Amino acid sequence: MLTLYHAKNTRSARIIWLLEELGLDYDLVALEFHPKSLKSDEHKARHPLGRVPVLEDGDVTLFESGAITQYVLARHAAGKMAPAADSDLFPSYLQWFHYTEGTLMPPINTIVTQTLLLPPERRSEDVLGMAQRLAKKVLEPVNEQLADKEYLIGDFSAADIMLGHAVFVSDRLQLVGDNMENLKNYVARIKARPAFQKAISA
Repeated sequence: MLTLYHAKNTRSARIIWLLEELGLDYDLVALEFHPKSLKSDEHKARHPLGRVPVLEDGDVTLFESGAITQYVLARHAAGKMAPAADSDLFPSYLQWFHYTEGTLMPPINTIVTQTLLLPPERRSEDVLGMAQRLAKKVLEPVNEQLADKEYLIGDFSAADIMLGHAVFVSDRLQLVGDNMENLKNYVARIKARPAFQKAISA
């Protein structure tokens, strides 16, 4: 049985979404987004930095949402939600899968830190403004990619689990402007998926 350690409004929602889309059985262990819970000795034995998500699968303990996604696909998905390595779609799938953490999430992390995590006296309007401008810039290629597609590579895939969740967060942070019509429609399609709704409400 898979066990997922999760805190609301974190990347662990991606993994709930993935597991729900695949119809896999799992136990969900909800943790508070607070040092008393995440930084406890018990949880730091699972993740040395006291973060989520963490997945347990028998003797395997794994963190990092991208790594967990690839692991679940490789061991539990029976070829679903990712093109085969020899598919013409595979390079594009890999690119957008990794665009998430490599390009979009760094400015998103800064925005969340500057607006929610830091106390007001430690926040910087200059740092926040730079991060907002960068996030909007790196969303533009995603908007273009979706010009003639419902999902990133056509059919729904795990790239949408990774990048789609980040785009959803970007939209909540008011970074997806009305000029990014493809992204607005993409977010609406994602939000309509029952598995996504369950992940966000968990």
